[in-house]
Amino acid sequence: MKFSEQWLRDWVSPQLETQALADQITMAGLEIDAVEPVAAAFSGVVVAQVLTKTQHPDADKLNVCSVDDGSGEPVQVVCGAPNVDAGQRVAFVRVGGVLPGDFKIKKAKLRGVESRGMICSASELGLEEETSEGILVLPQSAPVGEDFRRFMGLDDYTLEVDLTPNRGDCLSIKGMAREVGVLNQLDINEPDTGSVPAVHEDIFPARVEEPSRCPRYIGRLIRNVNATAATPLWMVERLRRSGVRSIDAVVDVTNYVMLELGQPLHAFDRAQLTGSMIIRLAQEGEKLTLLDGQEIALQAQTLVIADESGPLAMAGIMGGENSGVSASTDTIFLESAFFTPLAVAGQARSYGLHTDASHRFERGVDPQLAPVAIERATRLLLDICGGEPGPLVEAGNSDELPQAAHITLRAGRLQQALHKALPTEEVTDILERLGLQVTEGQSRWDVLTPSWRFDLAIEEDLIEEVARIHGYNNLPVRRPAARLALHSADEARLSLAQLRRQMVARGYQEAVTYSFVAPELQQVLLPEAVSPRLANPISADLSVMRASLFPGLIRAMEHNLNRQQTRIRLFESGLVFNGELDELSQVPMLGALVCGAREAEGWAGGRENVDFYDLKGDLESLLALGGAAHEWRFEPGDHSALHPGQCAKILYRGSEAGWIGTLHPQVRAKLGLKAEAVLFEVRLDALSEGRVPAFEPLSRYPEVRRDLAFLVEEGVPVQQLLDEVGSRAGDWLKEAKLFDVYAGKGVAQGFKSIALGLTWQHPSRTLNDDEINQLVDNIVTHVCAELDAQLRS
Repeated sequence: MKFSEQWLRDWVSPQLETQALADQITMAGLEIDAVEPVAAAFSGVVVAQVLTKTQHPDADKLNVCSVDDGSGEPVQVVCGAPNVDAGQRVAFVRVGGVLPGDFKIKKAKLRGVESRGMICSASELGLEEETSEGILVLPQSAPVGEDFRRFMGLDDYTLEVDLTPNRGDCLSIKGMAREVGVLNQLDINEPDTGSVPAVHEDIFPARVEEPSRCPRYIGRLIRNVNATAATPLWMVERLRRSGVRSIDAVVDVTNYVMLELGQPLHAFDRAQLTGSMIIRLAQEGEKLTLLDGQEIALQAQTLVIADESGPLAMAGIMGGENSGVSASTDTIFLESAFFTPLAVAGQARSYGLHTDASHRFERGVDPQLAPVAIERATRLLLDICGGEPGPLVEAGNSDELPQAAHITLRAGRLQQALHKALPTEEVTDILERLGLQVTEGQSRWDVLTPSWRFDLAIEEDLIEEVARIHGYNNLPVRRPAARLALHSADEARLSLAQLRRQMVARGYQEAVTYSFVAPELQQVLLPEAVSPRLANPISADLSVMRASLFPGLIRAMEHNLNRQQTRIRLFESGLVFNGELDELSQVPMLGALVCGAREAEGWAGGRENVDFYDLKGDLESLLALGGAAHEWRFEPGDHSALHPGQCAKILYRGSEAGWIGTLHPQVRAKLGLKAEAVLFEVRLDALSEGRVPAFEPLSRYPEVRRDLAFLVEEGVPVQQLLDEVGSRAGDWLKEAKLFDVYAGKGVAQGFKSIALGLTWQHPSRTLNDDEINQLVDNIVTHVCAELDAQLRS
């Protein structure tokens, strides 16, 4: 939230410089992000009066004006603004003055007519971002000759505060003034918010069908309003310094009161209303055109303000275009309501909207503020636009309003948390200055929270309040003391840190992506996946929990490819979510993705791209860390996101533990990815399992090796052949190594030759040829029978 320092000081003005005030607010837990001047630097600008205006003799769009700048002699100026006129008070820069951008004003001749100075627009003075259509016209009360910066109060600063979501009570000048007043033990000067008496009895009835979402709704008719009245310059400036653009007098008043008190308001054109106001849920098929011109289809759980003809506004978010105030409006219906945070939370975001009103209602608005704000807005409207106010109409259910919390603060607990004993009088004073009703007890304080502090609910909340008002810098500095016991390391398990180090050693970089992804992306990759949908997503493309690590890794790859990074090695660890909320499983996984060249660019490196076996080798290096690589298997399988011919199911001790494969070409086409990618994900609990390292004595006796080559059908996996060989090779088989796979000349079509090197070694004696030959014969006989294989000579 942005606000003007001068506006804040009208409420409460401690004896602090601007930066000191900003630092004090920050140390109280309300971080000031920026302190900026409200206007650019300029000089030589004064308040002046246009005495005469005549047409330029040689230019249709120029006027020759005589200006009184307070110097005693009229000054001749050529002005091209369409709205300049005699009698106006204007901002005038004298010869020698300097405008923003170091633009110096000199004597000049425009089409042969001398001009000594310049009548300025708001944009030329840096008071508007967009180019102004005409000059800035000042009130007639502006004193001629006075320095313009002094008259406008431009030696001011805008403070931008970054509030945490629980401090919605500070989203207003009043809320910030309360905080500054408490910190400096000063009272605040509130504007007149007393009741405005009704001058007629006309009402527009209202009823609330959802009191749990809207416990209080207040409205008032104001007749004979001049909707074309100009917003006072002081209000336009305060709005500008708060980052709000002036629109028209009625809208400006509602925005002003929202910034001042924290209560969003809305004004309807009475002529566009039918029957009565109804606060209800939207119905299926209803549509609404918003003030920004956007037509939306309303969702069933959206709270709306409607009349007998249909929806008029999204409650707590934005009004409708058709019922908004226009230049022809004569009677307005002014609305002030309290909507519960849960009724508004996430609604604006689900429509791709974010408004000042929704920002406040989502965080919580003082439930007692609605009648105060409507009285303040009525008074301002009468002063600016005129009109005749009617009586207030209130609907809802006061029993549904939030109730004050009763909290007990114990002196012992406070001292334990702060490591400091504060005097009872100081604690009582702090709590009372915060607006709490305090009753002192025996070493305790019983408090009743004010309506605007809906974030105070438990004892720890009060401890935090006392600490920040007393001053964090005033608390003692102590090192925490703890009795820490050493825990034994389980040698049979791998830590995530070890797995990460291995991936980094293989040339990967760790990615951290959101646990929620775009539903469209997840549908393309995992069409049958079921995972929870977020009720209040950050954005529409992050609205479902991920059922796999693949979506996040693919988006990270796409992000890098779009930035000319063609060689990508990423890995990620995190939870994946499967099932609906009542049956949700959260499984920790480790995934990786490779894309681009196999070797980094260099004079000695090749230009081949990575393939399935590159990533499989990296994965096998992880599996080997636990010392139980023989427990893992890779089997052909079908996965919706992976290429059917380059995809494998990862098994651990016979159970599915993950998948590895090349991204499916159809998936790449749907996602618009041109580069191929290979990726895997595997259960982290399975990866972490291993065995305790143990020493095995080395045999002193020689090894015996036999090489066997089998002809098998192309579809037979090598692992199946190794399993069959291992089952018949005896207890002394030390190693079975694949050293050749061949298909081509000399091998029948549809077959392949698999060559294995088998090594035996006995721990206590030398194996003889008869024993080895018997084992080899047994292997050949069994493999040929089970796999329909042939021994290749």
